[in-house]
Amino acid sequence: MMSVDQSVEDAPSSQYYNTGKHMNMNKDILSAPESKLPGRLDSDVSSDEESVGQAEDVDMALSTLPIKPTCHKFPQSLKWKFSGLTLWFELEEFNNDLSKAIHSLAVTHNVEKIPQSHMTAIYGMNHLSKHDAIAKLRQIPSLFPRGWPKFGKPVGVVQDLAVAGRPGQVCSIAWAELTLASNSHHEEALDKIYALFYPEEDMRPERTRPWKPHNSVAYDNPETSALSLEEVIKCVARFPTLLAKERRVQAISLWDTNGTMGEWQCLDRVRFW
Repeated sequence: MMSVDQSVEDAPSSQYYNTGKHMNMNKDILSAPESKLPGRLDSDVSSDEESVGQAEDVDMALSTLPIKPTCHKFPQSLKWKFSGLTLWFELEEFNNDLSKAIHSLAVTHNVEKIPQSHMTAIYGMNHLSKHDAIAKLRQIPSLFPRGWPKFGKPVGVVQDLAVAGRPGQVCSIAWAELTLASNSHHEEALDKIYALFYPEEDMRPERTRPWKPHNSVAYDNPETSALSLEEVIKCVARFPTLLAKERRVQAISLWDTNGTMGEWQCLDRVRFW
């Protein structure tokens, strides 16, 4: 975590907790029944070389978090300009828990709200027109007549930042996420998606294996990020289904993600039910 007057280059990387057997949860913060905070998995925009050591005890970890503002004085819009078309998986929600968490953290930190709860499947597609990409999107349900393979409960709660140009980092952004795990069924299904959108194998981008899916719940600018792992934990505690439920993919949507987040537009969506 970094204070607002630290430079990004000096900032440490991710803050995270895992569910060790001997963890002593801080009851004032983790008041939800059986609130177990799982461990961190790699994010698409973070580098393992930058990660910090694992916290062995939540109370100890919280006591050592630097004191810094967790809310911007003025509303903050995400500055990074993205490129291309992006495919999102939209997970089923339980009493709108994911959407409520995204709204809650945006209000808590005074940051721009993520427009739709999602996990990214493919991003930065510049080889297709919007018309052609929509046509391919509408073929997806026929590839998965029984729906997308279900995801298990989250395995990580992460607050991290990335800076474009660092190893393995393709954009400059701070974020908080729920990390999920993939299995062989997800890997096979994602290969089908890549083959659909990149039919020519020699033009198909190489993807990281295993896939490391994550559902982001907050974004901020890394230079002055106010995102707080403590507030993310409190939010997770307020919505205990975030960690307690397996989830199906209810829809896949295609977004024009050219420009800043405020400029993103949903082009089309296909639903599995």
